[in-house]
Amino acid sequence: MSLSTDAYGCHQPSLRRRSVPRARALLHAVLGGWGVGQETLDSAELVLSELVTNALRVPVPGDRQVGVRVSRSVADGMLRIEVSDAGSGRPEVREPGEDETGGRGLLLVAALAHRWGHEVRPGGIGKTVFAELKAPDIVAGPEVREVAAVMVRTGQEVRVWGEWRTVRHVRGDRYAAGGPAVVLEFDEGPALRVHAAEPLAVRTGTSGG
Repeated sequence: MSLSTDAYGCHQPSLRRRSVPRARALLHAVLGGWGVGQETLDSAELVLSELVTNALRVPVPGDRQVGVRVSRSVADGMLRIEVSDAGSGRPEVREPGEDETGGRGLLLVAALAHRWGHEVRPGGIGKTVFAELKAPDIVAGPEVREVAAVMVRTGQEVRVWGEWRTVRHVRGDRYAAGGPAVVLEFDEGPALRVHAAEPLAVRTGTSGG
């Protein structure tokens, strides 16, 4: 994962084939920190789901991953979603017949996006499909990133149970079967016990960290 240092804040996890719901959950976490309204959030979720689903259908070697990057430009009031895969070719909008049940994903993307297209991945294999959505209510905010639970630190905010909770204490633990675990205690609510490698959405810049 990487975070940009230009005018765009970004979040870029590597996603495996079972990770469309995870991508959507992380999108909610990121956009929630940017003050994006519900209408924009709903549109972004649909666009991301369609682009990730399409990317996962691309025939590539099994060790290739799909990359997702969500970025914003506060000055332009624009949200940008990028999904990268290792496949060749170019995405094309289809007009399926009335009896066809699929093939409408990019039609939906084109309808919701202010602008969309694709780019060759610089210095790599494959392509990046992007969609830009108008988000006039977007604001500058703390950066959101995904880290393994073992990397969470006191003072950071973690997205759990649909809310941001400030971490007050972190301690190591082990499951009965012997696997490593982490226990996170928050400023309010119950503690959370998760596998040490469990990915968690974390934001900094509000309470420290």
